[in-house]
Amino acid sequence: MSGIDRIMTLSPVIPVLVVHDLAHARPIAEALVAGGLRVLEVTLRTPIALDVIAEMAKVEGAVVGAGTVLNEADLDASIKAGAGFIVSPGLTDALGKAAIARNIPFLPGIANAGDIMRGLELGFNRFKFFPAEASGGIKALQALAAPFGAARFCPTGGIDQMRAPEWLALPAVRCIGGSWLVPPGTPDVIEIRNRAADAAALRKH
Repeated sequence: MSGIDRIMTLSPVIPVLVVHDLAHARPIAEALVAGGLRVLEVTLRTPIALDVIAEMAKVEGAVVGAGTVLNEADLDASIKAGAGFIVSPGLTDALGKAAIARNIPFLPGIANAGDIMRGLELGFNRFKFFPAEASGGIKALQALAAPFGAARFCPTGGIDQMRAPEWLALPAVRCIGGSWLVPPGTPDVIEIRNRAADAAALRKH
């Protein structure tokens, strides 16, 4: 578990990235790292996502992972592309066991107590709380975290810069995931770097 925990503590905010143009991959990654956010999650939501992971992994200082990993095939393709960690929107026994077998840092998604208990049985205690706001927000995570003292979370989904400090103030939260850092379209690297700097300043206490 130390691998994923270390990654979760590198940055208070993990940018959740959907990249549609491979030419944008490195400029985006360079701007985010320059702003102080080293951990980048590239979602497998576009046909070029694996190529984007490979490009971003070349950026010095970047720790690039794959998100929206749904099955073992996604897992293996992501590792082959150079992903240093894996994030999934949910948790299945097959995917969890495959991640353990590959010895890859893994952050499985949870939304309720049953999900957490299944994860704990597999040996995981670091989770993505998803979709965070739609699943009840801060009060829901506080209630979920209470019975599971060893578990720590990365809430993702519906969180913006304004709400981020409230989430990061929760003792059970290691970091948060955010999609606000890179607006759609041609990347404005100065704006991305500034947004990243603002997010990096939200350092966990």
